[in-house]
Amino acid sequence: MGHPAPHGANSRPAASAAGGTPQQYLTFTLGGEMFALAILNVKEIIEYGSITEIPMMPTFIRGVINLRGAVVPVIDLACRFGGQPTQVARRTCIIIVELIEGDQKHDIGVMVDAVSEVLEIAAADIEPPPAFGARIRADFISGMGKVGGKFVIILDIGHVLSVEEIAMLSQIADSEQDSSN
Repeated sequence: MGHPAPHGANSRPAASAAGGTPQQYLTFTLGGEMFALAILNVKEIIEYGSITEIPMMPTFIRGVINLRGAVVPVIDLACRFGGQPTQVARRTCIIIVELIEGDQKHDIGVMVDAVSEVLEIAAADIEPPPAFGARIRADFISGMGKVGGKFVIILDIGHVLSVEEIAMLSQIADSEQDSSN
């Protein structure tokens, strides 16, 4: 009876692949709440600059930016979560994340109120997403990380956008790329 199971034996593959080491997360604020993204998804953080709006798009798609010659669609996370569009302020940033869909990689900008810091959160400090009560859809949340006695909502950025939306965003980027050449 007294033999503990080997560490990570029944944890999810992501945790065991990392050998139980704490994962690094980029934390940011959105509508007064703290969120986190796995740093593996994050390519860079840029300040909010000029966004080219695209007509006839869902409200959570703010438009596209030109990032060193590449057209990157930008989504407004607060709006995506069913809230009001983000008001651009001094600390508004765009986090460039890389989504892998099948064998394709897509860069997408995520608009947030302010970027906080990079934190390590141990797998043991991450609880499953709440079944109810969260202001955003449970499938957008990969877990709740405990940081300094507070909970941080860890987003599953792959689920925040559906496959169809990612495809639509990459089409926007492609058509904008063509029209700017």
